Amino acid sequence: MNRTVEEVTQRIIERSRDTRGDYLKRMGQLRDESPQRSTLSCGNLAHGFAACNQSDKDTLKFMNKANVAIVSAYNDMLSAHQPYQGFPDVIKEAAHGMGSVAQFAGGTPAMCDGVTQGQPGMELSLFSRDTIAMSTAVALSHNMFDATLLLGICDKIVPGLLIGALSYGYLPTALVPAGPMPSGLPNKEKQRIRQLYAEGKVGRDELLEAESKSYHSPGTCTFYGTANSNQLLVEVMGLHLPGAAFVNPGTPLREALTRAATEQVIKLSKPHGGQIGLAEMVNEKSIVNALVALLVTGGSTNHTIHWIAIARAAGIIIDWNDYSDLSSVVPSMTRIYPNGEEDVNAFHEAGGTPFLIRELLNAGLLHNDVETVMGHGLAQYAQMPELEAGKLVWKPALEQSSKPDVLSTASEPFAPDGGLRVLDGNLGRGVIKVSAVAKEHRIVEAPAVVFDDQNDLKAAFEAGDLDRDCVVVVRFQGPQANGMPELHKLTPYLGVLQDRGFRVALVTDGRMSGASGKVPAAIHVYPEAVAGGPLCRVKNGDTIRVDAVSGTLKIDLSDESLASREAQTANLDAHRHGLGRELFGWMRKAVSTPENGASFFWNHDA
Repeated sequence: MNRTVEEVTQRIIERSRDTRGDYLKRMGQLRDESPQRSTLSCGNLAHGFAACNQSDKDTLKFMNKANVAIVSAYNDMLSAHQPYQGFPDVIKEAAHGMGSVAQFAGGTPAMCDGVTQGQPGMELSLFSRDTIAMSTAVALSHNMFDATLLLGICDKIVPGLLIGALSYGYLPTALVPAGPMPSGLPNKEKQRIRQLYAEGKVGRDELLEAESKSYHSPGTCTFYGTANSNQLLVEVMGLHLPGAAFVNPGTPLREALTRAATEQVIKLSKPHGGQIGLAEMVNEKSIVNALVALLVTGGSTNHTIHWIAIARAAGIIIDWNDYSDLSSVVPSMTRIYPNGEEDVNAFHEAGGTPFLIRELLNAGLLHNDVETVMGHGLAQYAQMPELEAGKLVWKPALEQSSKPDVLSTASEPFAPDGGLRVLDGNLGRGVIKVSAVAKEHRIVEAPAVVFDDQNDLKAAFEAGDLDRDCVVVVRFQGPQANGMPELHKLTPYLGVLQDRGFRVALVTDGRMSGASGKVPAAIHVYPEAVAGGPLCRVKNGDTIRVDAVSGTLKIDLSDESLASREAQTANLDAHRHGLGRELFGWMRKAVSTPENGASFFWNHDA
């Protein structure tokens, strides 16, 4: 194993010894009591299978066959989740073929950040993750189940499903992907139209036409944002079937993989002699594998928050230093938009996740000795699924990448490191993703232009007030302030300024996520402004240095001068009500810092 990967893993194990031990003890006690149907009274059990057909009732009366819980984030507005409509029927049929039963245990919310981007609904986005976790826990609370299938893909949904399912970690669990939509309008052209619209050179009709050609059918959006980062990370953790992440929906192979996932969790269930649950699959080594996969692919910065929360749900404590230290030794091996021009379909065609896993295992950058849905050992994930005469088979990953400009080898990577940095300084602590940022833009020192509302930036841009070197500060965007919305609405304007030759950077206590691109952005900065963090004392014209090379985020003031300034406040009343935001006030008050997972389940000291 790579020395740094091993050292990071060992310190996580030591740091988590007590919390991990407590978690595994709880899961062991629950496993000893399963299958849970045996603890139900006759009235309980009758309620649990009242709506089943007689055959399923007969099966569920006994404890020697598995009952699979289906927890789904289906809705037909999200393109990524619309294909899930027919999955329960496929899963139930596959379970019957194994002499078992599958029940739809419950649904969870599923919101689309692409729809809510720049809108008030985005302020519910981050908190939807923990709401999904609670919904998952409720779905599984009936103690009827021997295994779990989680149906979800997008941004907060996969983390929420995992956090909830880890409360039932004694059950074998698999995530079932639905796959990306076919490629549409090339990403470079989409980006060009967006910037032209930001400059007022094309109208809304042209912009909508371009967007509709990009997002055009059922399936996940094809750029490498949080949704597709989710899929790659859980596959590298062994929570999918091998090679399942990026098979397009509506294909025979996709259906075959769904059937096979059902059969596999049944084989792992206690009635079939299984002893391994999600609690064993999500351990310190598999969490490190996920972080390596994130860094090697330049994945979503949202996962510097979400994977901390997922790990904590399994009793594992990780922090941003773990990400940063791994990033220093993990090479950059992919060029997927926004880190390149091609999309996840091209990545999959080039060799995809199986090729990536094989390369990283051979380079000593992934742990092989982990438990997976397929059994012990990650090496079996270096295989790609195919159909031969209608039968699902796995074949070794491609020997060479078929698109070396999209997927490289570990020995000849696109960059020697993972492109994620932790920033520290007298403005707070945050992260920056530089995998798509040119080297000449990784250090920006310029006067601050301060906004307390993201919508004010557009007016300043249109008035020409930003036509200069500047560090744009957008504050009061943290989880306590307004739920920490993503700020992609700013991206086209900042990109135009950079293209005009200005040195520009963004500093915010908000999020940018998987679509973070060519403009350097210090994000997730905390302590956030609403909590009295240094950002609330920044004034227009202050010199700020964003240095992704040395990992510093500084204002050109002494600590004493900065602290002596009056803290600015913002009127956040408009963010407290409307579109359901009034229901989430307690979450805003209870939420932890981004480096603690921005969760209300665990406080800063847990």
